[in-house]
Amino acid sequence: MPEIRPIKDLRNTTEISELCHQIKEPLFITKNGYGDLVVMSIETYERSLGKLELYQKLAEAEAQIKNGEELLDGDEVFKDLKKKHGRK
Repeated sequence: MPEIRPIKDLRNTTEISELCHQIKEPLFITKNGYGDLVVMSIETYERSLGKLELYQKLAEAEAQIKNGEELLDGDEVFKDLKKKHGRK
């Protein structure tokens, strides 16, 4: 269930910050009974961006498969990454 608060609650910034870190989800702010803002911790924001990037890459990979493009070998990719980043 989403957390929803009235805009007047933004006066207590410490409480809002603690709540955002506690729920680890966006906090919805209403103004005059209507949705107005979304507030979240940086960690939640970065996690959301990471998920979005992953979904975009998955969609791109699915399009490449659908178009019959040559795919990379997973073992080779991980081997190259380990070599590039100094892991054996």
